[in-house]
Amino acid sequence: MVTRLSNFFLRTLREDPADAEVTSHKLLVRAGYIRRAAPGVFTWLPLGLRVKARIERIIRDEMENAGAQEVHFPALLPRDPYERSGRWESYGDGIFRLQDRKGADYLLAPTHEEMFTLLVKDLYSSYKDLPLTIYQIQDKYRDEARPRAGLLRGREFTMKDAYSFDASDAGLDASYQAQRDAYERIFQRLGLEYVIVNADNGLMGGARSEEFLHPTPVGEDTFVRSEGGYAANVEAYTTAVPEPVPFDADGAPVIFDSPNTPTIETLVAHANANLEGEFTAADTLKNVVLALTHLDGTRELVVVGIPGDREVDEKRAEVAFAPAEVEAATADDFESHPLLVKGYIGPWSPTGAILGEESATGIRYVLDPRVAEGTSWITGANIDQKHAHSVVAGRDFSADGVVEIADVQEGDPAPDGSGPVYLARGMEIGHVFQLGRFFAETLGLKVLDENGKLVTVTMGSYGIGVTRILAIIAELNNDEKGLVWPASVAPFDVHVVAAGRDQLAFDVAADVSAQLEAAGLDVLYDDRPKVSPGVKFGDAELVGVPRVLVVGRGAADGQVELWDRRTGERDTVSIAEAVQALTTR
Repeated sequence: MVTRLSNFFLRTLREDPADAEVTSHKLLVRAGYIRRAAPGVFTWLPLGLRVKARIERIIRDEMENAGAQEVHFPALLPRDPYERSGRWESYGDGIFRLQDRKGADYLLAPTHEEMFTLLVKDLYSSYKDLPLTIYQIQDKYRDEARPRAGLLRGREFTMKDAYSFDASDAGLDASYQAQRDAYERIFQRLGLEYVIVNADNGLMGGARSEEFLHPTPVGEDTFVRSEGGYAANVEAYTTAVPEPVPFDADGAPVIFDSPNTPTIETLVAHANANLEGEFTAADTLKNVVLALTHLDGTRELVVVGIPGDREVDEKRAEVAFAPAEVEAATADDFESHPLLVKGYIGPWSPTGAILGEESATGIRYVLDPRVAEGTSWITGANIDQKHAHSVVAGRDFSADGVVEIADVQEGDPAPDGSGPVYLARGMEIGHVFQLGRFFAETLGLKVLDENGKLVTVTMGSYGIGVTRILAIIAELNNDEKGLVWPASVAPFDVHVVAAGRDQLAFDVAADVSAQLEAAGLDVLYDDRPKVSPGVKFGDAELVGVPRVLVVGRGAADGQVELWDRRTGERDTVSIAEAVQALTTR
């Protein structure tokens, strides 16, 4: 049946919503696809649901082609499975928790690994049942501290999440590749550019983890690429560790006065004015004090030594110290640890013996991998207004470990030797991840193998952000007049506009709409009787159906106007030619 705009639930806006930051958010609200219900939460209107359904149809096609079967879990889930996996606590403030009238704990699902695992455990018990891949398209909930950018970062969002179950690592590799290939087909059908990057495996380990990123300036993720083919997000980038440097075992660091030099910039200026040689920030060792809040609520300080020409990357720090929360040490932290001389901190140790100072503190000291054995540094002397030069790693100080938290910079070497890297911004649209046996082991998912022995199932996890993809497509496909949807996801195939003042234009438009619908096209017919042609044209351009057929003054002569919103072309053709053009593309 032809959809008539006179009774379609749609109201367009002429002004951008006040809270909208990005183009997709502005246009999706103005064109009547979504409405704000709360911060980061949106009501879906008929136009939005149509686009969402078309994206989901493409996903379902390719999931079926990859051998996956669809299930559907509730969004309201009990506490117990998440308690058993440890994620009831590890999610911290990032999830919505609630209780029923009897006081039982529930959560709004941020993700469903536990439920998938328990479902398969409940029904399968033999290797003969595997391999299995099941998926769902379901809403997820995360208590974002700062929801923003409309659908790009919300508190409620729709995801396709799939999980594979295999009796062996070789089986997992095959299942993983099938899903990875399906993702490439999905994004190609959606017309989305993507880069596959190595990603951090997180707390659950796993052999492989890759993200599909769409390169875009509004992306919240930074990734690195080399001309030789290396690609990774910054969290997964690993530093090329320099070779050890020979050093004089009999040497000693030299402490010198350095008044009013609490920053790297002031230290370098002082060194160049008072020491022999020419120095840059790269010759200095910056010692950053971070505070870690662990899951049990305890607070721990850690000192990290990094080259002075680097800054701490917050995302890399979050990954390095997960699941603890990471922040810069506060004034209270320094007051509680008076041996930490702010602005003049040098290499540290829980047991003391730093530059001759005995100062047992219990504070961990870890180093950036660039601080290789034998490298010489200018750094703090742990004495107010004093620094030290000729401080040699491995001779004058050591560390409790190595940590990757320094920022990645243009020109850094790719760890695979494929050349220098450059930085780009991207938005995650998909993630394929070999979970391994973490959830299966934790929740007891085992099957009998061919020898009758119980073996733990190995799993893969594969996610696509459906609503985020919709927003990205809107972000990419628009002009100064409104949205311009690709045909594969547009809410309708054709938008017919009756623009004449007499009844003939409406009769012809209704007849053409019926012909197009009979030919298998979804048709939106603007039959509003008392709306001016200008308003109708503005709405057609804002809504963004890629093909528009205008029936106006030429109707009496059998002529209509055919618009292509993607190319901007407008042609006057006969009704028969218009129907032919629209039904044969």
